Order: sequence, then structure tokens, then C-alpha cells
Amino acid sequence: MAATATVTQLLTKTVSVTASTASSTSRASPQGGRIPGFTNAIFPTAAMPNLNLVANLGLILYLFLVGLEVDLRFLGSKWRVAAPVSVASLIFPFGLGCAIAWGLYNEFRHEPGIVPIQFPTYMLFIGVALAITAFPVLCRILTELKLLGTPVGIIVLAAGVGNDVVGWILLALCVALVNAGSGITALWVLLTAVGYTLFLFFAVRPAFMWILRKTHSLQDGPSQSIVALTLLIAITSAFFTGVIGIHPIFGAFLAGLICPHEGGFAIKVTEKVEDLVSTLFLPLYFALSGLSTNLGLLNNGITWAYVIGIIAVAFSTKFLGAAFAAKLTGMVWRESFSIGALMSCKGLVELIVLNIGLQAKILSQRTFTMFVVMALVTTFATTPLTTALYPPWYQKKIEAWKRGEIDWESGLSTSSADREDGVDSIAVEKAGTANVRRLLLYLRLDNMPSLLAFTSLLGSQRSTIPTVHPSKQSSNEETSQPQRAVEVHGIRMIELTERDSSVMKVSETEEYSAHDPVINTLRMFGQMQHLAASGEVAIVPESGYADMLVTKAANAESNMILLPWSETGSMSETQTISADSVRNKLHSSAYVQFVSSVLDNARCSTAILVNKCFGGSSAPRERSRLLSRTMSSLSIHSSHVYDLVRPFTDRSHHIFMPFFGGADDKRALRLVLQLAQNSDVTATIVHYESREEGSSPIVSQQPKSKGDKSAIVNTTNVHIDDNAAFFSSVRSSLPAELQSRILFESSQGEYRTTDALEKTKTEVGQNPRNAGDLVVVGRRSIPSSIDTGGFKNCLGAFAEMVIASGLRTSVLAVQAAPES
Repeated sequence: MAATATVTQLLTKTVSVTASTASSTSRASPQGGRIPGFTNAIFPTAAMPNLNLVANLGLILYLFLVGLEVDLRFLGSKWRVAAPVSVASLIFPFGLGCAIAWGLYNEFRHEPGIVPIQFPTYMLFIGVALAITAFPVLCRILTELKLLGTPVGIIVLAAGVGNDVVGWILLALCVALVNAGSGITALWVLLTAVGYTLFLFFAVRPAFMWILRKTHSLQDGPSQSIVALTLLIAITSAFFTGVIGIHPIFGAFLAGLICPHEGGFAIKVTEKVEDLVSTLFLPLYFALSGLSTNLGLLNNGITWAYVIGIIAVAFSTKFLGAAFAAKLTGMVWRESFSIGALMSCKGLVELIVLNIGLQAKILSQRTFTMFVVMALVTTFATTPLTTALYPPWYQKKIEAWKRGEIDWESGLSTSSADREDGVDSIAVEKAGTANVRRLLLYLRLDNMPSLLAFTSLLGSQRSTIPTVHPSKQSSNEETSQPQRAVEVHGIRMIELTERDSSVMKVSETEEYSAHDPVINTLRMFGQMQHLAASGEVAIVPESGYADMLVTKAANAESNMILLPWSETGSMSETQTISADSVRNKLHSSAYVQFVSSVLDNARCSTAILVNKCFGGSSAPRERSRLLSRTMSSLSIHSSHVYDLVRPFTDRSHHIFMPFFGGADDKRALRLVLQLAQNSDVTATIVHYESREEGSSPIVSQQPKSKGDKSAIVNTTNVHIDDNAAFFSSVRSSLPAELQSRILFESSQGEYRTTDALEKTKTEVGQNPRNAGDLVVVGRRSIPSSIDTGGFKNCLGAFAEMVIASGLRTSVLAVQAAPES
């Protein structure tokens, strides 16, 4: 409580200093805007001092959050690549900004509301206003366009950090020169600011880090007392920089810079503060800023000429300077121009800079409005221009070209095999039905038990040779060479929201991937099950989950994507609360849309796992409605009796697969054979032949060649014959070690799906003591007469029938890779 009281007292003094500095912000249009009486009714003159207090408090906290977002570690690791872009995007706008400042100074320096200042000071401010880049907005744009992991995003982010820091330093110098009465005073102010900055980094930061380590805040997150201490440092720093003669926001920005990013501390502090700042304080600040913007002052030709000139200088110098510097680092032209477009973004930071100039009486209301128009135009142009210059298809093409996979002019693969005119249909079929060597897993916390149980079946069998002590091993003993392990790559996706803390997480994805417990569990599980396991965390908007999986599968050349169906039906990984959410999990429109998007866009095979007691995981037990017990104070100790999960007495799995034919069934059949290589798996595969397959071939009449209608030949239905031939070839080529665990059958009948469902009931759920049964089906093997658009469309007609029957079995719906 003492720390909170101290923060409150210092907060009052700091905001008072800020408000006195910002008293001119309330200089709104005396006419009250374009609507008569509107401003006086909504923002009365008597309320303006109090609104300024709250608004400037929000500004201080916002600049503190901006400092938290700036990760100097990123700049230190990327400075060699980013330094040319950062320097060029500062020098060129600053230089031409100084040139246009001469005209602005002579044209508008006699307007009311500005103090007499020397041209060098005015020139310095105009140069900074044109050279600064909005780092927070830049992070958001890079994240939404999915460019953070690309070379363009890496260079822009690192250059933006350097640009931001240098820009604020120059702005502080400009404000110090304006507030100082003489040159010697400005020098003392500047030296005091430098000394205070060194004091923060070399005295305050080590002490702050010691406290954080002592309280375990870096590992466990900040407590309420640590948050109060952090805000105390920020407000004290803002108070001090305001007292010495530069704006209080610089102190808040420096306080954010000294906060550590280790253990996600800066992100966790941001999560505590950002909602209040972004929803209450900051909108009020920019509302007051809007009161100072009067578009009616842009009322003559010379003013509009300067508006166009300011926009042209601000955009062209940033765009061309950053683009040419990026080209010198080895980027291609479209990448370079994309970097230039991104570096030209101004955003909220530019409006803050302009408000500082207005408060310091460097800018008149007319010049302030001119620069606001420039900030809006350059900010709004950034995203569409970057999208046009660097679209997703171009990103994929440039990445493949840099890896040497394609020829740039033709876009064809550099592999000679891909350039052959003839295509071997047998090779294509083998490639489409080969064993899974690279599996991409969509990791979800609620699906981990069933995912790990299923993935374990792809691991190679352990050696049955007993282990011998190293000192007792003979030199002539032969060590068996392990089989090539299946590569399993897991992706855990975290939703990217509109919060600044969420955007900060994107820049620390590597650290999240290294310490994420789900990813580390997969890595350890892979080592135990003879799988080559890896994983990563991806932070993307929920709408981009499907695209992220498809892109990762293509980049990793995965054979299959495995999607678990959410246990609650929700896209989030929330803990299951009730049995109702589990019962209705298949009817979630959001998850159905996600799965459908993956199925429609994936270039490899896709499997969807709907879990029901696979690997021991099951839904919560229903409470008995007949008998119940009451708990008294004497029997409370009985609540500590845990529901123990007994070890399996039977570790086996039984798989049933109805084979109807088609590409999906062929892919599913190969997967079943691969799973059956595990000694704990048995399988029954039944070929349900259609009437055409059981009778004489269907004959169709086709011309020998185009235009030759006289010569007619009879051809059989290749599709039906191909299904029977495929099933027969797999059955005859079954390895000897699998013949005792796999049973092949054939069945003919008019109602294939009904017969298959009845057979399913006799095959699965018969052994409640085993580790779970599985029904594997081809997703499109049975065409649906009606496209319902729900989970039936995702899983297929027969999978929906199995789930609706209530059988105690999990279902795996398989879709084959699309034909090239």
C-alpha cells in the first residue's frame, strides 16, 4: 500500500508538470468546430484543464508502453543488416525536411500561437517530424501481413527500432532548445538528460533487475507490488525529464527501455496496463488533438501546395532512401520497395510528435493541420502499397528462387525430373500412397493425450535385445542400425489479438518455442518413441490458423497434416468445463470452417482425428443420478481420494477400415498398413465392392481419336477396375510379419454403407480394456447427396454415420493429396 500511495502522490505532480507543458492543447477552434455549439457542449472550456490532466497521463503511459515494445536485443543481433536502411531512412527525410522547413518558416512563422524561435531549432523539429517512423504501428502492420518472419520484416523491424530511438533523442534535443532561454541553458539541459539516461541504464536498471530476480518476477510474472514499482519508475522518470526542461514522455520512454524482456516480463507488464491506456486515456488524448486540427485553415493555394510538398517529401525520401539502402544489402527490387513503403509509415507516433510541437508552440494550428494530413495519408497508404508490392505469391516465389528450387524467368522447378514431358502414372500413385515420412501436427492442449497416443504408433519398434553393461559388452557384438525415424513437426498456435502485448509476443516467437511446455513435451515424447520430433509456436490471427498450417506443411514438404478435432469445439484451448461442450464439439461453426479451409488448400494428405477413448483419454464421467452422497465436516478428508488412472492391461489397438475405392481410400489404406507395423496394432480391412465390380465390366463407347467418329472401341470402367486391382495388389504384397495382425475381406451388396456400419459395430468397441479402437475412412469415399456444410462435410458421410452410432471408437478421416 505504501508503494501505491507513493505512485499516487508522484502521479499528481507529474501530470501537473505535463499539463503545464501542454496548456496550449486546449486551444481549440474558438468557433467550436463546424457544428454550432458542438464543441462547447461536449468539451466545455471549464472541463479542458481536467481533460488535459487525464489525457497527458495517458500519453505518459503510452510512451512507457512504446518503450516496453522496443527490444534492444533485436537491434543488437540484426544491426549489420538494418543499419544501412535505418540510416538512409533518417538522413534523406531529415535532409529534405530541412530544405522544406525554410519555406515553412518564412511563410508561417508570423502566425498567432507560436513563439519566436531561431530557424535551426525549427528546422530540427521539421526534420524529425518527417524522418520518424511509427514503430508500434509498424509492428502491427508486419504482423497482420505475416511478414515478421520474412527478410523484409526482419530488416524493417530492426531498422524501425533504431529509427525510433534516434528520432526520440533528436526530438528531445529540439524541445530542450525551445524551452531553454539561451544556448548555454540548452547545453546544460542536454547534458543533464544524458546524465540521467546513463543513471537509468547503469544504476536504476541493475537495481531493478536485482529486485526482479529476488522476487522471482522474471520467472513467475510481476506481482501487484512489482507492477506498482514499475509504474513508479516510469512516472518518476517522466517527472524528472519534465522538470529538467524536456517533455515528460521522454522519461516514460526511457523507463520502458530499461525494463527487461527476459522471461516475457515486458509483455506481462504491458498486459497489466494496456487495456486502460488504449481504451480510455489514449483516445481522450487524440480527441483533444482533433480539437486542435482545423481543416478549415487549409483555405488557399499556397497552403495546399505546402501540404502536397510535405506529403511528397515525407513519402518519397523515406521510400527511396530505404529502398536503395535495402538494395545495397542484396535485396531484390520488389523487396527493397516494400521496405521503403513500410518505413514510410507514420501512425500514432507522428501525431504525438506533432502535438509536442504544438504544445511547445513550434507549430501553428495551420502547420499542425498540414502535418496531420501528411501523417494520415502516409499511414493509410502503407498497407495497400506493401500488399501490392510484396503479395504472398511473390513471397513464396522469391523464397523458392533463393533456395535454388525454381528458375526465376519460367517459374519451373530446377529439377530435371519436374521438367520432363512424360509423367509416370505409377510413380504418381506410389508417391500419393507412400508411407508418411514427414507428419505435421496441429498441437492443442486439450488434444495432447490422443495426439501422442496416435503418433506413438508411427514410432519404430524398440529393440528386444537386452541391455548389457558397457564393461561387459564384447567387441564383436553387432549393434543393430535403427530404422529411419518418422519426422514429426508440431505447431502450436496462439491467437494474435489487437492488444500490443500480443504483437510483442510475435517478435519473441523463438523464445516461446524454446520454452513452451507443449512443444517440449512433444520433443521428449519423440525421443522416447523413436520419432524425430520438433516443434514451434506460431502467433497468428485466428483467421490465419489454416493458412499457417498449409504454408508450414508446404515449406517442410510434409506428407500429411494431422488435425485433431477440438474437445470443446472451440478454437481456443480452454479447459473442458462441462460434458455438454464435449457432446456438441462437432457442431462448432468456427472449427468446421477452420478444418474445411485446411482441407481445401492443403497440397499434401490431411487426416482429421475425432477422439473417443483413444490412448485412454475419455470424456468426463457422468455423475450417478440414482445414488449421491452428502459431505459433512467429518468426512471432508474423503475429498482427497483421487480418481486414479490404472495402467493398461492390454496396450493393443484395433483398426477397422472399410475400403470403398477412390484416392482417399487408397491413402487411408496405406496409412493403416503403416500403423499396423506397430506390434500393438491389429487391423481389419474390408473391400466393399459395388455391383459393377462384382459383375461384368461396364462398356462405354469412345472414338479412337478426336474427329474420328467411324472407329469406335470398347473401354472398361477404368476407375472401378483400378480400385479392385489396387486392393488386390496390396493384399497380395502384404509382408509376412503383418499377415497375422491384418485381415483382408471382400464384400458385395446393394447397401454398402449399411453393411459397412454393421461390420463396424462388430469390429470396434468389443474390448473395453484395450488402449482404444480406431475407424479409418476415406473422407470422400462415399459421396454425399446433400452438402450440409457442417462437420459431415469435413469428415465425410461414413465417418458421420460412425460417430452418430455412438460406438466407443475414435474416427480418422483421411483426404489424399490433390493431383498435381
